Formats: sequence, C-alpha cells, structure tokens
Amino acid sequence: MSQLVSPLPTVDDYVAHFSHQPLPVLRRTVRELDALRADMDRVGGRQIAAVVLSDPLMTMRLLTHLETHRRQSQNHDITTIERAVMMLGVDPFFRLFDQLPTVEDALKASPQALLKVLRVIARARRAADLAREFAIARHDLDVQEITVAAALHEATEIVCWIFAPALTERVYALQLADRTLRSGDAQRQVFGVTAAEIQLELIRAWRLPALLVQLLDPSLKDDPRVRTVMLATRTARHLARGWDDAGLPDDLAELEALLRVPRESLLARLGAPEEARARLLAPPEPD
Repeated sequence: MSQLVSPLPTVDDYVAHFSHQPLPVLRRTVRELDALRADMDRVGGRQIAAVVLSDPLMTMRLLTHLETHRRQSQNHDITTIERAVMMLGVDPFFRLFDQLPTVEDALKASPQALLKVLRVIARARRAADLAREFAIARHDLDVQEITVAAALHEATEIVCWIFAPALTERVYALQLADRTLRSGDAQRQVFGVTAAEIQLELIRAWRLPALLVQLLDPSLKDDPRVRTVMLATRTARHLARGWDDAGLPDDLAELEALLRVPRESLLARLGAPEEARARLLAPPEPD
C-alpha cells in the first residue's frame, strides 16, 4: 500500500490515488464474516448486513462493488446494506469478500495513526446509530438509507488516515495548536484541498448510489434528510469530545427544531448523564 507523504496538486489526484488501492476493512469485520461463513447454511442477509454496517469501510466496499458491477436489468439504486446483500446472495457475497486486507495490517508501522482511525470509525458508527434514532423520530420513509449515509459521512477522513497518515496528523496538530482553526482551513493548509471537496468527488468516483451522494452533499443542508445526517455526524463528533463540548448546545437547538421534541426528551434519547442534563437544561445566564 502506497502512503502519501506530501500533498498532491488537485482533488482529482487525491481521488485517483485513493481509488487505485484496495480499501482495507477492520480486522474485527474479517473475523465476524469468517464466523458467519463457517455457518453459512443458517446465515441470513440481516446478520451479514449488521456486520457490514458496523464497518464504514466494508460498507463502502459492498456498495461500490454493486455499482461497478451493476446489471443492465437493474433499474434502481441499492441504497441499504440488507438490500445489497440480498441482491448478491449469501454464497456469492462470501466468495467475493474473502481474504480482505485489514486496516490493522495497513497501519502496523503507524500505531498512532491506527489508534486515531479506529476512533474516527467508532465515531462514524455512533453517527449512524444517532441518525437511525433521529430518522425514526422523524418517521422517515427509509431509515436504513439515513443510517448508511451517516456511516459514510466520515469516509474521507478514514481514507486519509489510512492512505495519508502523516498529512492527516499534521492537520490534527494544526488544530491542536489553534483551537479556533476550522477543520476545512487546516485541511487546506496541509492537503491543499478540504476533506469535503475530496469526499464529493471520491463517492462519485466510487459510484455510490445517487441518493447517498445527495444525502452526503452539504449544499443540500436545508433538506430534512440531509440535515438529519449532518446533525447526527456533528453531534457524534462533539460527543466524542465530551458532554461539555462547546458545540453541543447548538447541536441540541437544531435537533429540537428538526425532530420537534423538547430538550429534556432529546437529552434522554441521547443518553446524557445527569450532570450534563442539569447543565444543558439550565436557562442561559443573562448578559
């Protein structure tokens, strides 16, 4: 696997570099799929889908494979993991996704990068869980689509940690040195482009379903479904820093408006500890 140590000229160059290398998955995913493979006669699509969706990288691999091997008779996009597994079939799925490369092997020489990408993946999983909860609260027509989109929202950061760990570490260092520095500005200083710019082109190059591309497009933030994905991702990012993160009150205010639920119910849904509930429910102090 080739890792970048210096920035590339354009977004297209990053997309080409990331696209011409096999995408690894979590070692845990390989082990869980191997366990299901050993009992394949009794395994259903729902069990496989649960393993796939818990790993954003495996989710990307599966959806990308389906789109790049799309049948002429297929006249609609596959936008959920369970449908994707059903489309392939259990036996073909296990034949296709055997002997997968792992993130742990790819970053065995960069233990700090491995630790940090695992944290981002954990955050992506939490975002997917939150998005599912929010979509259910909104009575969304297809909760699974929202869940998949949220799981993929951190795709570019995950890919950058795997294929450009040194550059990504520099972005983190800049933000650590200056807490006011926005992520996009730090990324542009190091990579020459932002993660959002790479992401939109990357998911198009990987031919993810058009609906998922739309759900991941920040320019469509006024769409309630896109907003659900964005707020789930942002809330997961802030919660990863702790319940005292300065961005949480704004997240909660926007979620109250989106979900039309009172603050107390929202905090209960998020599993806020008692101390955080008391602080976040308190009226703002007068200026």
